[in-house]
Amino acid sequence: MFFKQMQTPGLGCFSYLVGCPAAGVMCVVDPRRDVAEYLEIASAEGMRITHVFETHVHADHVSGAQELRAATGAEICVHESAGVAYPHTPIKHGDTFRLGSAALEILHTPGHTPNSISILVTDTLRFDQPELILTGDLLFVGDVGRPDLPGSEILGEQVENLYKSLHHVLGSLPDSLEVYPAHGQGSLCGRGMSSKSSSTLGYERQANPMLRHKSLETFRTAILSALPVRPQSFTHIIKTNLAGAPLLERCPLSRALTVAQFDAAMKAGGVVIDTRDASAFGGAHIPGSLNIGFEKQMANWVGMAVKPESNILLVVDNRERYEAMRTELHRIGYDDIVGYLAEGVGGWIRSGRPIASLAQISVHELKSMLEGDEVTLIDVRTPVEWEAGHIAQARHMPLSDVLRNGPDACLAGPVQVICRSGYRSNIVGSLLSAAGCERVASVAGGMMAWQRAGYPIES
Repeated sequence: MFFKQMQTPGLGCFSYLVGCPAAGVMCVVDPRRDVAEYLEIASAEGMRITHVFETHVHADHVSGAQELRAATGAEICVHESAGVAYPHTPIKHGDTFRLGSAALEILHTPGHTPNSISILVTDTLRFDQPELILTGDLLFVGDVGRPDLPGSEILGEQVENLYKSLHHVLGSLPDSLEVYPAHGQGSLCGRGMSSKSSSTLGYERQANPMLRHKSLETFRTAILSALPVRPQSFTHIIKTNLAGAPLLERCPLSRALTVAQFDAAMKAGGVVIDTRDASAFGGAHIPGSLNIGFEKQMANWVGMAVKPESNILLVVDNRERYEAMRTELHRIGYDDIVGYLAEGVGGWIRSGRPIASLAQISVHELKSMLEGDEVTLIDVRTPVEWEAGHIAQARHMPLSDVLRNGPDACLAGPVQVICRSGYRSNIVGSLLSAAGCERVASVAGGMMAWQRAGYPIES
């Protein structure tokens, strides 16, 4: 049996290739939207992709199922309750599939979504019992799937379904079964995932705190106590996956814009995302642009800060970075990418157009400011980070709240923004500046630098 786990950096997504080299057939489970790597592996291994399995209708990334079907003619298999609008094969609990020596059995495991499945996988050449289980968003390494994404009206039912799926459907399965989830650390579909990419059912029963609850009541209290933030992109992604994502071939590969074209697109309502690092953005940027630096979880931050229907303009270091950014945006269904500023910010400056800056202050400067009177320090970290330790004079305003409610923190006097390292503070600082707030500063190095400088915190 052929088996391979593939990770999508940043989004924390896992997809899987399962097949039989002797039979020359393979399936892909939970594919990401850019499918070239799956096709390359199948070709290199001498196998055809005949099936695509979706463990559920995804909320955090656009599926590559339509791309794979267009490229290979593969059959798309989705649970019968999913309600998808594209041609597919409906599957249900107990259905089995054979791909040569690989045997797959479908388990209906609702809870993360009503249509969630898990897949038992058996290598029949080795043994007649399942070797591993693909748990989708039911069970992660160190956590379980969040039940709130399908909507508040069925949240209570979803929590109960999640508990039953974990304890009843998986309950009879052996401890030795290997667990391979659809997400890992960095995903917003859970909150406490391990950095490990796989586990065993027995280990999770002992170590996973969400599997140690012996009653539905305590489980309900625990899982609803601190649900992760829901990015505004999730609703758009769910709708896209229900309808079937449009093929990427309609999107141009490269759109290098002159300064004049870029300026005109801005004036027509385009949203500018500047992907440069905090210091470069702080030194000079296009007024009104949003600083979301190119880092491994960048797509999640875009999904929180930018409306999915936006016409997006990019400021990047080079064309290669634009192509990489474009792929990241396509993965979350942000397809309306107008292009990038070919001459960069330097070309914008040389054209004589206005520029703006965002002050980057050191923690030592912040310490001196806090000894004065006219200071508003905003800490945009999560509640968990805040409770672990914060600066006494700080006002807690989590990034998720700022993005949900708008930048309402433009108060009299200077405003300083701090986070863990300076990344999120630049996002908020750029939002505040774009909203017209003056004398905004981002604290370079954030709380990491503050503590390493030996300055006090309280909890």
